[in-house]
Amino acid sequence: MQRNPEELYELGPAAPDIADAPMLHYLEGFIDAGNAGRLLAEHLLSTLPHETVARFDADRLLDYRSRRPLMIYDNSHWESYDAPELALHLLRDQNDRPFLLLTGPEPDHEWKLFTDAVLDLTGRLGVGLAVGFLGIPAGMPHTRPLGVIAHGTRDDLISAHQRLPSRIQLPGSAAALLELRLGETDRDALGFAVQVPHYLAQAVYPPAALALLGSVVTATGLGLPDEELREASDRTNEAIERQVAESAEVAELVRALEQQYDTAAETNGTPGSGLLGAGESMPTADELAAQFERFLAENQGRIDPPGPRTTEGPDT
Repeated sequence: MQRNPEELYELGPAAPDIADAPMLHYLEGFIDAGNAGRLLAEHLLSTLPHETVARFDADRLLDYRSRRPLMIYDNSHWESYDAPELALHLLRDQNDRPFLLLTGPEPDHEWKLFTDAVLDLTGRLGVGLAVGFLGIPAGMPHTRPLGVIAHGTRDDLISAHQRLPSRIQLPGSAAALLELRLGETDRDALGFAVQVPHYLAQAVYPPAALALLGSVVTATGLGLPDEELREASDRTNEAIERQVAESAEVAELVRALEQQYDTAAETNGTPGSGLLGAGESMPTADELAAQFERFLAENQGRIDPPGPRTTEGPDT
């Protein structure tokens, strides 16, 4: 039986006039080292005016038993239920230019119907370039510039960005499938993966979100605010440097990664190239990660980036 993609989402009563506006997308649940993609999506929703354009059927797409929504129990009763939301939001940048953000949990079910629904919805709205983003772990030190790998449906879309010149087989994701399907229908799409030091992959690492924001701005021309992410990045870097200064062992391990990074950059001619997964060959990588994770957990209140995701933007 042919399933109708329109059954999977509910479009608002007044579809906005946003012909050729770019659409950013981040679906939480796949790999996202340093929480880079989540931080960027939350940053945009917390700093820019926005409204919800469409909502997807979360009950149909999500496995609640694998990702149980949070509830609040207060004294003698259940007080609230934090229902998951997978939605398409309309935002406006600092120059009042419209763009869309698709974000929420990655679907557990019906990937084909979900991607068909996104293609149908964005086609109805006349959406332009689609841009995804996330973080990936890399064997590199936090003291070197973060590399951002680009991939896209056309080579000229990523000509100004670093690419991974390899053919590899990877676990799939709904976001990757969406990019593939957009390309198959001759629509422009690209994605960015920021390389996060593997020992910070499980931490909240705002510098990675800041690097993604820069790549998104370059690709779309959007005027996106970065002040809060820069401040959070500075606080995080200061906290990490304190940890390095307080531990000769950690400092030695960071220096080893610096040497590895610099050697690879000299050999390949591109900073950060060839470093994906390189940290796995470092025998002390797990120890370094554990030390940083403990330190960052103890200092989380001082290095957290902008506040939690909101469903409504600031007043316009």
